[in-house]
Amino acid sequence: MPAYQTFVAALLCFVALPVAGWGQEVRVKSIVVETPLDAPGPNTYWMQARGDRIPAHVTDGNAQAAIDVITMQLIERGGTHMYHGLSSMWSDDQGKTWHGPQADPALDRRTMPSGLIEVPVDMTPKWHEKSGKLLVTGATFWLDPKIKKHAPGGGSDIAYTVYDVGTHTWSSWKKVALPDEARFHFARSGCSQRYDLANGDVLLPIYFDGTGNDSRHSVMVLRCRFDGETLSVVEEGNKLSIDVQRGFVEPSLTKFCDTFYLTLRNDEGAYVTTSEDGLHFGEPKPWTFDDGKPLGSYNTQQHWVTHSDGLFLAYTRKGADNDDIFRHRAPLFLAQVDPQRLVVLRETEQVLLPKLSDGFGNFGICNITPHETWAIAGRSRAKEGEPSLYIARIEWTTPNAAP
Repeated sequence: MPAYQTFVAALLCFVALPVAGWGQEVRVKSIVVETPLDAPGPNTYWMQARGDRIPAHVTDGNAQAAIDVITMQLIERGGTHMYHGLSSMWSDDQGKTWHGPQADPALDRRTMPSGLIEVPVDMTPKWHEKSGKLLVTGATFWLDPKIKKHAPGGGSDIAYTVYDVGTHTWSSWKKVALPDEARFHFARSGCSQRYDLANGDVLLPIYFDGTGNDSRHSVMVLRCRFDGETLSVVEEGNKLSIDVQRGFVEPSLTKFCDTFYLTLRNDEGAYVTTSEDGLHFGEPKPWTFDDGKPLGSYNTQQHWVTHSDGLFLAYTRKGADNDDIFRHRAPLFLAQVDPQRLVVLRETEQVLLPKLSDGFGNFGICNITPHETWAIAGRSRAKEGEPSLYIARIEWTTPNAAP
């Protein structure tokens, strides 16, 4: 593995707008970007990188240090969505050194009798406190190796796997059981942030409906139960739809104070909505800045950066001298959100990951310590020997008590 390359190490100005009822003022102290992993060869590069922390714990009477785990996937340069199985790397010194990445046979592709390939994709790891397990949720793709892209009209399922911190291996990936109904032919929790309740129930946002990847989808949140091995559905939330191209996809969920917040990707814009119970949401509204102008994020996911004293959004957008970037997928920005007005505070916007010609777009967020949150991303089409994995370390001026 190549040594760490510090890409950016800049102390940023303290920008935050205190608003009555938000709690204490919270500010970003610094953002440092590191690139611990290069593209491995001329035919593949790393994408769909996300991570989380396994807290310090006791195993068989022995104290174990906290472990940071990052999952990612090799993707072939030729074709579309030609993903290999999941790989992972881990660190017990807060990312100073890393072990891996290594592929695990339990997370590999599976060939169907038809010759199509099914592979777990768009996976997001998150520590499940109640079970004491790192639970990774995502989706499956059906790939057609003859045409080197996702199978037209192919289905999708909610995939999941569990990490064994003692052996640094994974359970064989499974699929969440859903009713045998047409609406669930294509159902997935790809690239989504979930929220775990205090009783251990998992609020898992999914998108579903349609006949395949390019059809029109709707979003809802499922309340699930996880016993340490099996993830099962207990209750469905309401359906959120929009009649614009592929509909709503890649929803991400968080909770701030007593309200749940859901951000939604659409081909033409980004949307947001709220809920009191995390299952039943109001009509989504387009994301805008606080001056009323559109955020400019489209056809790319957004994710929450949740501090106990303030709510932030990570996103890409137009209008940043980036018309040369595919879907304007770089730079990646971070800005504070007004949780009452549901707007992004323009004055707080800052660059989270830099402008690169090939862009980002698929990324993950994880709170590592009370003082540090990470944004992790794979770089699209990085060439052999170029940085392919990026970690932006967000340092806070005030401790973060959010999970």
